[in-house]
Amino acid sequence: MAQDTVEAVITGKQATRDATAASRRGEAWAALVFLTPWILGIVLLTALPMIGSFVLSFSNYDLLSAPRWVGTANYERLLFSDPRYLKSLEVTTVYVLVSVPLAVAVALIIAVTLSEATRSANFFRGVYYLPSLLGGSVAIGVLWRQIFGSSGLVNISLSGLGFQTTSWIGDPRYALWTLIILNVWQFGAPMVIFLAGVRQIPKEVVEATIMDGANPVQRFFRITLPLLSPLILFNLVMQTITAFQAFVPAYVVSDGSGGPIDSTLFYTLYLYLEGFRNFRMGYAMSMAWVLLVIIAVFTALSFYASRFWVHYES
Repeated sequence: MAQDTVEAVITGKQATRDATAASRRGEAWAALVFLTPWILGIVLLTALPMIGSFVLSFSNYDLLSAPRWVGTANYERLLFSDPRYLKSLEVTTVYVLVSVPLAVAVALIIAVTLSEATRSANFFRGVYYLPSLLGGSVAIGVLWRQIFGSSGLVNISLSGLGFQTTSWIGDPRYALWTLIILNVWQFGAPMVIFLAGVRQIPKEVVEATIMDGANPVQRFFRITLPLLSPLILFNLVMQTITAFQAFVPAYVVSDGSGGPIDSTLFYTLYLYLEGFRNFRMGYAMSMAWVLLVIIAVFTALSFYASRFWVHYES
């Protein structure tokens, strides 16, 4: 009798395990079915095109005839015999190193300013976020050309104040700076992230520093900045990646030429010109892969340097 009871218990446990295993297999198949569109999208629209572009970057391909294998010739030309490519790399690097820190700093200052709950705070948050929605559009690029043109709003204001005017987008000394201003103007997205971070700062910590006699400047540098340092790192990395891929502002402001004198020849703009105007698609693909490496290096350096200034609660 006891043996029969033990066998029944063992049989019941085995049946339970089998049922559980069958249920897990069913859940796994259901998950696979729901993930299939995403997997197909990743494979067909991302992975295979990336592999194809990497292979074609070692070829001479003009979109009209079959690719011709040239080995590393495209990469050698990039590094050693194409002064326009080096110019585009210089222009883009200056654009990234200047505009990204400025945009993040402005976003942080505005977020701290708007963190107080006032009647007008929500209105100004919406107003400041709006440029992030519009800044990458062709319409804003055209508007920027009009504002900084020889007879634009900036020159009208300067001439009214008695200052000398110039064609800001037509002068190679200032053309890139107009695009830097445009990028800084689009600080809305990082501002929203900083605003959420400021609201997560414990009120007890702020109240303790106030009781200790810390003024607003001291609280900002000793409390706000350290606690927001992970968000600063995140915004710096994301804004850097976006800035390296900037295309529309330079294309619209310079009429697709990168002028004047290649002063606004962004990396992606030159890639577009080589691929779709000069029909050197293999060369353009090699530029795209070099850009991927550059962004990866900048990102890795950012995370490596973050160990010295980013503070986590743990």
